[in-house]
Amino acid sequence: MKMNTIIKMLLVGSVCVASVACQSKKSAEAAPVEVAKPKVTTAVVNIQDVDQQSVFTGNVEGYTVNNITPQQPRRIARLLVDVGDRVYAGQKLVEMENSALAQVKAQYENNKANYERSKELYNFGGESKANFDAMKTAYEVSKSTYENMLENTTLLSPISGVVTARNYDNGDMVGGMPIFVVQRINPVKIFVNVSESLYTYIKKGMTVDVELDAIPEQKFEGKVSRITPSIDPQTRTFQVELTVANGKELIKPGMYARVTMNYGKRQNIVVPDQAVVKMLGSGDRYIYVYKADGTVSYQKVELGRRMNDKYEILSGIADGDEVVTSGQVALKDGIAVERVNE
Repeated sequence: MKMNTIIKMLLVGSVCVASVACQSKKSAEAAPVEVAKPKVTTAVVNIQDVDQQSVFTGNVEGYTVNNITPQQPRRIARLLVDVGDRVYAGQKLVEMENSALAQVKAQYENNKANYERSKELYNFGGESKANFDAMKTAYEVSKSTYENMLENTTLLSPISGVVTARNYDNGDMVGGMPIFVVQRINPVKIFVNVSESLYTYIKKGMTVDVELDAIPEQKFEGKVSRITPSIDPQTRTFQVELTVANGKELIKPGMYARVTMNYGKRQNIVVPDQAVVKMLGSGDRYIYVYKADGTVSYQKVELGRRMNDKYEILSGIADGDEVVTSGQVALKDGIAVERVNE
């Protein structure tokens, strides 16, 4: 009797223990697991005035470029200047060999003397008009011949400038290249190709900023001097000529130039650069916008200018939006986040 009572009590206890264990297991399974929200920082963005600027590159050229070469192939007798020399308009640069020049010069001087003597006699009635006219014609023909030959024998600089190239030495026969290249370098010119979308913004006479890799410590001011009136159908660009004053002649032909054009202001939203995220595998950019319900919304945006640590946004978000500036790696569209702005 006592044994049966003890066995019943043990069985009841076991059932109770099992029941408690089952209830505990069910409670554990039913308890929801709380997932930590991604932490983000945010910033409110607004519309601002944004300077509309574009940077273009080009090479410096002389304002005027002259190739010094004879009219006919001849041998060089003597070069009178060298690369880097400054020359003035009308200065003799080259003497060319011409064995016939002395003979032509003698003929010219003889005809000149005969003409002057005949003219004096004709004025006093001691020379017939026919003889005077013949002397005059002979003189003018020989003068023209001599001057033409002399012009092709002695080469002068048509401009004041700097000798920037020499392609021959004394005694060389001149071929297809010029003997010298002379350039006027005050002012200088720069040509840049500008996107057709900016055609209506670029005006003749507008000022530009010019920076040169060779002179990094200085910035120069240039002006738009000519705008090509047609668009290149291959590149969808048009050419702009810029003129830059070069009084100290620090700027040299061939230098690499960066030209910044500023064509007004435009009101657009400006965001910190940390807010802009690039989509992997494409060139798209997007921004996460923090919503009032604590979630974020994925927004594709169109970028404008980059300004140091900020971007101009042309489309995709609105004035006053609160954008995510850090923590984007763990985000997706519509997810709840924890804002941790300091």
